[in-house]
Amino acid sequence: MSIDIAGLPPERIVFDISPLAELGVALHALAEPGHHPGLHGWATATSASLKPDLADRLHEADFLWRSTFSDVFMPFAGLPAGEGGSTGATIGEELDMLDRLDEERFVAAALEFTCSSQYGVGGPVRRDRALELAATRGPKQLDFTRRLLDDPASVRAWIRRLFEDCDQAFFADTWRRVRTQLAADARHKTEILRHKGLAEALHAVSPALSLDADGDRICADKLADGRTTAVDPAVGAGVSFVPSSFGWPHLMVLHAPGWRPVVHYPVGSPELPGAAPVELLKLRMEALAHPMRLRLCRNLARAPYTTSELADSYGITAPEVSRHLAVLKKAGLISTRRRGRYVLHQLDVSAVARLGSDLLEMVLR
Repeated sequence: MSIDIAGLPPERIVFDISPLAELGVALHALAEPGHHPGLHGWATATSASLKPDLADRLHEADFLWRSTFSDVFMPFAGLPAGEGGSTGATIGEELDMLDRLDEERFVAAALEFTCSSQYGVGGPVRRDRALELAATRGPKQLDFTRRLLDDPASVRAWIRRLFEDCDQAFFADTWRRVRTQLAADARHKTEILRHKGLAEALHAVSPALSLDADGDRICADKLADGRTTAVDPAVGAGVSFVPSSFGWPHLMVLHAPGWRPVVHYPVGSPELPGAAPVELLKLRMEALAHPMRLRLCRNLARAPYTTSELADSYGITAPEVSRHLAVLKKAGLISTRRRGRYVLHQLDVSAVARLGSDLLEMVLR
C-alpha cells in the first residue's frame, strides 16, 4: 500500500491525536477482543458496565467498527481544503466535522467495508449491491443499511447521539487516561521528523512503514493493495499520522479516493502466549504457506465472509475459494456457521495468536 507524497510540503506531514479515531478503535476492541490480547480486562469491564439500551445500539451499528473501523471516525480527512485538515480537540469538535461531510461521502464511508467489495474504487454506493452484502450480515444490519440509504439524515443524527452516549458512558474517562501518552508520542514523532527526516520518523512509527528511494512515496507493508495521494488538490495536500493506545496490532491506512490519507498506528504492544504444539504448528503453517490463503485470512480475521464475497474480492472462482477454505478449516484456523441461506466463514484469531505475534500482526495489520 502506498501514499504518493511527491511535491508535498514538509509542514503538511503532521502527527496529531484524535479522540473520535480512538473511540473507533476502542469500539472495535469491544466488538473483537480476540484482535487485542492485551485489552481483555478493559473490554470485559467496559462491556459489563454498559446499559442494555446502549449495548443494543452498539450491536446494531457495529459494522462501522467490527471488521475494521470506518472512515467516519476520521472526518477531518474527508472535508475539502479550507474546511478540515486537522483533528479536533474533543469528541464534540470532531462530531461537528462529521456533520459537515456531504451526504454521499458519509453514506459511502459508513458502508465502505461491510457493504462494498472495493474500498479503493470510490464512487456512489450501489443500493442493490449494498443491500445484498448487508443481508449476509444478518437482519439487523440489513435493516440499518436500508434505513441509512432511505433516510441518511436521521441515521446520521442517530449515530452522533450514539457516539455522544459512548463518550458519556465510558470513553471520556478512557480518553483522559490515554491522551497524555498519545500526545507525547505525537510530539516525539514530530521531533524525529524535524531533526532526522521522514524515513526515520516512519521507522519509529512502525517497521512496516518505509520511504522509497526517491523520497516520493510512503509504503506500508500490509496484506492489502492500495494507492492514494497526499497532494490531491480537490481535498487539499497533507498526510496525517494518528497514534492509538488501543490499536495494536492494526496499522491502518485511510486511502479512500477523495480523502486525505491518514496512517493510524499503534503505540506499544502486549505480550502474547507462545506458539502451538509442534504437530499443530506444522499443519497450520503448511495451510498458511499459500499466498492466497494468507490473503483470505486477512479478510476472515475482520469479519465473517461468504465464499462468493471472497471470490468477488479477489477475482477468483468460488470453487477455488472453497478449496482454500477447506485447507484452512482442516488446520483448525477458521470456523463456519450458517445464517439463513448464507454460509459464513471466519478466522479463529486466537489460533493465529498461538502461532506467534509476528503472524498475528501481519494478518491484522
